[in-house]
Amino acid sequence: MKVILMKDVKGQGKKGEVKNVSDGYARNYLLKNNLAKEATSANLKALEAKKKKQKQEEQEEVEEAKRLKEELANTTVEVKAKSGDGGRLFGSITNKQIAEALKKSHGHKIDKRKIELDSPIRALGYTNVPVKLHPEVTGTIKVHVVEE
Repeated sequence: MKVILMKDVKGQGKKGEVKNVSDGYARNYLLKNNLAKEATSANLKALEAKKKKQKQEEQEEVEEAKRLKEELANTTVEVKAKSGDGGRLFGSITNKQIAEALKKSHGHKIDKRKIELDSPIRALGYTNVPVKLHPEVTGTIKVHVVEE
């Protein structure tokens, strides 16, 4: 019997796959526990429509990330910190502080985990910081650290 998996089933496959399983397994386990539904022509068409819609949403997500990347390329975030001799900071600027400053000054809400800072900023001046907006799209923010 052909079935469409509604959830991941260990040993069978992932959600959305069409699998050929034994009749008893399908009737007594998969269909009974709503883990799958029978692969009729109507259900297969619905699955194709769902996949197509999901693909379109992913494409829109990528387009939105690219638009945000262009916007962030022209953005400079200013962060104030106390510093000592030679422009060295007391402490450091972390990705959390950059995210808060970006939200406060420009209104872009970006998760601090998306800001890929190799090591905290410990000096005054400009630093280019990469931001992972989408698995396929990475932008850059210019961070300007000024003395408080």
